Amino acid sequence: MPSNKSVSDAPITQFVNCRILKNHRLQWEDLWVREGKILNPEKLFFDEEGFADHKVDCENKIIAPGFIDVQINGGYGIDFSQASSDIRGGVAVVAKKIIEQGVTSFCPTLVTSPPDIYHKVIPELREQDGGPEGAGVLGIHLEGPFISEEKRGAHPPKFLRTFKAGGVADLMETYGPLDNVAMVTLAPELANSAAAIRELAGRGIAVSVGHSMADLSQAEEAVQNGATFITHLFNAMLPFHHRDPGIVGLLTSDRIPPGQTVYYGMIADGIHTHPAALRIAHRAHPAGLVLVTDAVTAMGLPPGRHTLGQQQIDIQGLHAYVAAGTTTLSGSIATMDMCVRHFREASGCTVEAALEAASLHPAQLLGISHRKGTLEYGTDADFVVLDDTLTVRETYIAGQQVWRK
Repeated sequence: MPSNKSVSDAPITQFVNCRILKNHRLQWEDLWVREGKILNPEKLFFDEEGFADHKVDCENKIIAPGFIDVQINGGYGIDFSQASSDIRGGVAVVAKKIIEQGVTSFCPTLVTSPPDIYHKVIPELREQDGGPEGAGVLGIHLEGPFISEEKRGAHPPKFLRTFKAGGVADLMETYGPLDNVAMVTLAPELANSAAAIRELAGRGIAVSVGHSMADLSQAEEAVQNGATFITHLFNAMLPFHHRDPGIVGLLTSDRIPPGQTVYYGMIADGIHTHPAALRIAHRAHPAGLVLVTDAVTAMGLPPGRHTLGQQQIDIQGLHAYVAAGTTTLSGSIATMDMCVRHFREASGCTVEAALEAASLHPAQLLGISHRKGTLEYGTDADFVVLDDTLTVRETYIAGQQVWRK
């Protein structure tokens, strides 16, 4: 039977024979979608006396919220930190390809660059909804240049900056307008960083601590000023020490403001973080773990010489190194679905925990879990269909199938 036309002319799709991720567990339940949103079937039946127009048999597969990648530098030959002649076109290429990984939304990430790059690129990377053309853009992640020289990793030292004027003036001078920015990674031990953190957080921009020599008290002060994320935990920061655990200590700190969660990114590619370190982090603070790819230009391309911002990088197998014979890791070539599977295997966590680390937690970090990262009624119908090996079989954005294996 058709749905009740007095309520909406839009067709209703019912996904059947599926386990959907809801309330932190997989449950046998149908998923109903109309006008790009997840529908409450009780309201449909009892208030509207409506029915599904179409049924999709999921053949006992899993439906989970679409993956959200908050740290991705590019891929498929595109480098977000390069001011090409067609910046938006480059983002569109990556947006189209990553739906194959189950990614339905992402934050294009710029590594440390000279100000003219920021001034050219940032205005071009506007927030936009996803659809058949690719994953949605949630805002830019600016990783640097306000980071530690000692822990710069693959970031070029000549473009690093400090907060000379005391916060917002330095931000505006370096980046230009912040309208399209969702997150900034900075080193909280830099002088005058507190004012910058408060300014960014006050604008609704997530502040992440990373590429940093900060001790635990400096990291805690940053959180008290509004920081909510740790960029690629364990990488580009002081190693854990029992007398001062450094930024890692935020996972079990008792000085986090009430009601605030500190989230932390992990590159679960089997290279950046040992499985034991993944397990330690997850068991210490499971609700904060956010899977990120930190993928670079070379993701999806053969081994060889590629770029990352102003640097050359060499791809050797699954490793991405700063070029010229170094062993400095510079991002990854992992895909998000690979990270989900590796995290599940390495940590021994539940399927639900692995899927939420790539969907619910990044949405909570960005303050958008009321519309993305869950399959709650009324949220955006961005979701993935996976088999029991957690291989992505189909990707949906706003209720539309945008990719199928």
